[in-house]
Amino acid sequence: MSISNNDNNKEGSLPYSLIAMDMDGTLLTSDKKILPETLDDLSLVADKGVHLSYATGRALVEMKEYFEITPMIRYAICYSGAIIYDCMDKKVIYRKEVPSSCFERIIEVADKYDGMLTFLTENESIVSSADINHMDDFHMGVYQPMYLKVTRQFDDMAAESRKHDSITKINIYFRNQEDRHRGYEELKDLPLTFALAEETSLEMNAEGVSKGAALKTLSSLLSIPIEETMAIGDADNDRDMLTTAGISIVMMNARSDIKKLANYITKDSDHNGVGFAIRDYFDL
Repeated sequence: MSISNNDNNKEGSLPYSLIAMDMDGTLLTSDKKILPETLDDLSLVADKGVHLSYATGRALVEMKEYFEITPMIRYAICYSGAIIYDCMDKKVIYRKEVPSSCFERIIEVADKYDGMLTFLTENESIVSSADINHMDDFHMGVYQPMYLKVTRQFDDMAAESRKHDSITKINIYFRNQEDRHRGYEELKDLPLTFALAEETSLEMNAEGVSKGAALKTLSSLLSIPIEETMAIGDADNDRDMLTTAGISIVMMNARSDIKKLANYITKDSDHNGVGFAIRDYFDL
């Protein structure tokens, strides 16, 4: 049974050789787990020879606990597309980072609106020590246990920024959506790619970086036509990926404007929506 299918001729669809999956709100449940049945479905489709990739805004350090339970997912489009990582060979195969010329203005805006600043590099997630213990104030409380576990905390983020020639990805977690809108307006002329994530987060990558661009790069590296790719997501930073892929699968828990991008709307992330869609399309 299909929940919703905007593709009127699924039987005539192209085969899909690469599946790119968002994590939070898509592959992961509300409590940030991967369901056993989802793992089973991913293994079945991987056994058919389909390439699997994460496609997430997360940093590598925030993902490695999942790598251990998903050996069938070889690739990771992460940092919203700034890095593509080969999980089997444990190496970066593509990167594009935020230049240091952007750091000062980003830090000024974070300070102005009393936001929580996060620097994501290939090896670290770096956060302000003053903010990490009250992440609920930034509507990010669900991530606090992970942040306490994997991040390096620093008192002076401006001083920390001066140690870097570039940073893979920078996030500001604002206290409300109004501040996020004002902060974005003050930063939008920088040569960056912006995405609105979570409830009040502003994500910043180098210009031209997106999950969709990274999907094109990965499909090219694998010699897979973009028409043979499937993207599964739920959020604003999945837009480009969903419109780039050969077919777009959107979660039931997504916003209505994201659902409009879907060829197919699957179950929500707490009920194996990823596996449900994969089984439907691959006749598992």
